[in-house]
Amino acid sequence: MALAQSDILASQQLLEFDREHLWHPYTSMTGPTPVRMVRSASGVRLTLTDGHEVIDAMSSWWCAIHGYRHPVLDQALRDQAATMSHVMYGGLTHEPAIRLGQRLVEITPPGLEHVFFADSGSVSVEVALKMALQYQRGTGRPERTRVLAFEGGYHGDTFGAMSVCDPVGGMHSMFTGILASQVFADRPPAGFDADIGAWADGVRALIERHADELAAMIIEPVLQGAGGMHVYNPACLRVLREACDEHGLLLIFDEIATGFGRTGELFAAGHAGVAPDLMCVGKALTGGYLTMAAALCTSRVAHGIGESESGVLMHGPTFMANPLAAAVALASIDLLLSSDWQREVRRIERGLRTGLDPAFNLPGVVDVRTLGAVGVLQLEHPVDVTAVSAHALERGVWVRPFRDLVYTMPPYITRDNDVASICTALLGAVSS
Repeated sequence: MALAQSDILASQQLLEFDREHLWHPYTSMTGPTPVRMVRSASGVRLTLTDGHEVIDAMSSWWCAIHGYRHPVLDQALRDQAATMSHVMYGGLTHEPAIRLGQRLVEITPPGLEHVFFADSGSVSVEVALKMALQYQRGTGRPERTRVLAFEGGYHGDTFGAMSVCDPVGGMHSMFTGILASQVFADRPPAGFDADIGAWADGVRALIERHADELAAMIIEPVLQGAGGMHVYNPACLRVLREACDEHGLLLIFDEIATGFGRTGELFAAGHAGVAPDLMCVGKALTGGYLTMAAALCTSRVAHGIGESESGVLMHGPTFMANPLAAAVALASIDLLLSSDWQREVRRIERGLRTGLDPAFNLPGVVDVRTLGAVGVLQLEHPVDVTAVSAHALERGVWVRPFRDLVYTMPPYITRDNDVASICTALLGAVSS
């Protein structure tokens, strides 16, 4: 629908204010990159203020797995808002939080019996790290204050989370020296079927050297996300589980990006049949409707925390277990589990592999990889984010590349013809 001249002028004025006053993720205030204004969203499409419709190949940073304006999720939000939008969680509770907690305990790996609701993925990582440190104090090992993390990892933008992100090639290297000093292992070898023998020997030796000071290790299972879309052999998780058990470390899985079906298993831990001691979930938890995350732990961890000096877990966000977020999260999980989501993810995976594999023949492309509803083109040079986004947009697709990667994580409802359009747009963008 064409916009009236007054609407166009109003949009331009809003964009001008945005450019002059509003920060966007990882951008400069003094030299901002272009942004597009979205007027509405429905299904897998965003409608911009100029009237153009584009396929959202990013699921709004991997969270809108059911697309936009899904009637089931819309109704869950309306129903909850009609009853109670928010109430403090200190000293009070409510049905949406209880039912969501029940569902998370049911569907996550065995042993994760206790749920802490957080208000973002980064905060859930902070909580998991606190849990690990308090557990070690409660079990008589207060000297265990460091965490083993992995090169290429990304766990969020808050200070504790930044400390366990890749210290050199990651997005937070400028804070080195300010952040807590952690221990870093080599990232697992690339490839779902890669030989991990030498890597396993190295990581075992590293853990043994530092065992007396390590409280836990944290890793993104099977797929490292914002650190490089790095796919690795699930057998690595079994190696880490055994090493943690041997040396008294807690194993934390950061499933914020990988949870709720994105890699083809409900949680990426399922590829290896491994259960962690703590697990973080977020992003797709609410289907992209509201910000919410959770950190889950075993009873052993919970009891250890209870034996620490405070006797309680020292964290409590204002919007913890927000009823609106809890209600829509429960609806989103039930919607996912009531569908044949694995078939849909496999269908998207096939479409991405077919559509992206021709990029192997393009100059400047060094790797093409797919896993579940994830497709990645890796270039030999850093991506011109503005140019690539603009080229894809001209082809009717919204993407947001980073570093040397042009990638897609579409909603699970994306049809085959739209998957093909995404692939065509990505190929065109990297070859232009």
